[in-house]
Amino acid sequence: MTKPKKDKKKLSEKLLHKYRLVILNEDTFEERVAFKLSRLNVISLSVIFSILLIVGTSVLIAFTPIKEYIPGYSSSALKQKATRLSLKVDSLENQVAINNHYYQSIRAILSGKIPVEEFNEDSTYKTQISNINTEELQPTPAENDLREKVENNDKFNLLEQAVQKTNLSLFPPVTGRISETYNAKIKHYAVDIVTVKDKPVKTVADGTVIFSEWTASTGYVIIIEHSFGLISVYKHNAELLKTQGDLVKSGEVIAITGNTGELSTGPHLHFELWVDGYPVNPQDYITFEE
Repeated sequence: MTKPKKDKKKLSEKLLHKYRLVILNEDTFEERVAFKLSRLNVISLSVIFSILLIVGTSVLIAFTPIKEYIPGYSSSALKQKATRLSLKVDSLENQVAINNHYYQSIRAILSGKIPVEEFNEDSTYKTQISNINTEELQPTPAENDLREKVENNDKFNLLEQAVQKTNLSLFPPVTGRISETYNAKIKHYAVDIVTVKDKPVKTVADGTVIFSEWTASTGYVIIIEHSFGLISVYKHNAELLKTQGDLVKSGEVIAITGNTGELSTGPHLHFELWVDGYPVNPQDYITFEE
């Protein structure tokens, strides 16, 4: 029991033992400053200084911009930029969804996949047709010819108006022999131009690529939207050089001719021209012969 008490006494004596710290002038050995210290004083001051240093550093980092220079901390400017980008991404996602819906509608129109509307007979008014002579309602051949001429003139005028409004000079996508002409009666809304393989395909006017993908029946297809409702379609390509959303200039190469798709029988370009949803004869506006 006496030994532990002696050890404690020795420890306390060591901690409380006074030392004199003197600062002398090196040349004259004159005493300038003197301090009376003990080990306990030194330990206490060291602990207090360490605590103050830690607290001060923490406050400095927490409430000043200096924390931005510490690895792992993000700057306020970066956070603001991230917030702006997040809002912009949300806006772009909405716009992309709208554009995709628009492109799918165009694709359905051009591929002839528009569903036929079905009407509920219970909700329609049933007319009495027993006393009506249906033969009198049938159009005569002359009326059919007149109707076809009017429809063709309307479609012609649509493109004429678009050309006049935009001062367009439609550039031939390719040149070559036409193997099949435009024929609306058999729903061939295009001209087929026979070309050598790997010939460059050029856009007919300035515009934006709204479709650039592979389809099983028509191979590599690219569709370009021009001003005032004008749309040009290029099918059976071997390779597409532009992607959806690209801006193109008149005469710019957009694809390479080929023989892709189930409906293709040889290297050629299947070219369509549409105005406000109506197909028009490309030969009325473009010379394809070399």
